[in-house]
Amino acid sequence: MKIALYVRSIEEAYRHQYQQLCDILHNNGVDTEEVADTLPDGHYDFLFSIGGDGTLLSSVHLIGRREIPVIGINFGHLGFLTTAGRFDIATLVTDLLAGRYSIESRTLLHVVSNQAPNPLDTFVVNEVSVHRLLEGGTLLSTDLYVNDDFVATYAGDGLIVATPTGSTAYSLSCGGPILTPDSHCFVITPNGTHNLTLRPIIVPESATLSLVTQVQNQCFSLGTDSRRQLMPCGTELTLTCEDFTLHLVRLHNQSFFTSIHQKLGWNF
Repeated sequence: MKIALYVRSIEEAYRHQYQQLCDILHNNGVDTEEVADTLPDGHYDFLFSIGGDGTLLSSVHLIGRREIPVIGINFGHLGFLTTAGRFDIATLVTDLLAGRYSIESRTLLHVVSNQAPNPLDTFVVNEVSVHRLLEGGTLLSTDLYVNDDFVATYAGDGLIVATPTGSTAYSLSCGGPILTPDSHCFVITPNGTHNLTLRPIIVPESATLSLVTQVQNQCFSLGTDSRRQLMPCGTELTLTCEDFTLHLVRLHNQSFFTSIHQKLGWNF
């Protein structure tokens, strides 16, 4: 078995636990390779993302279409997408070697913009969001089309289009619903909309979405997962379901709802 270890940064206080993980893997005959900005060619049985959810989101872009199952080990805070915490390392390795796990396929969003001079063509795990510039104080107006049908103009702080995976992230904080990972749909969630009757909408993953920001603003902030960039207003974004998926590992005693209970505090 060969495992890629993706590490962006680890607090010094957690270094010994990372070393413990490496030692346990090596003692069980597992070949490991620490990776950073690129993932070398070759076969990997798993990729371990060492950090929090942000690290895991970055790790997916290293993998792309290679369909390597991802195991997130939370060395951060909430770690909603992660498989195990830093105190569960021994159990994780034991279950993994014994085959006591399942693999979930997570839908991804593909986002394209032909806006010059910086055309965009990428995929996201959680969400695509448009947001007004905070220093301008002007509402951002965004036209939404679903399969070429006009839905509404959203005037407010912005608009979020989230995958089922991303429904527990930015969209949730703006009042969007929680979607189970196998929902095969996307949720469109207004952010601080001026019209309170504009509510979240769920559309099938087969839909083609278009977001067009209106021109009274000079530019807006575009979020693709944890990455942000400025885009000129008038930019049209086209969103479709990506033609490959993220493979996320869950251990035998885990489910989507156990994560909800533990990490969103539904047990209390």
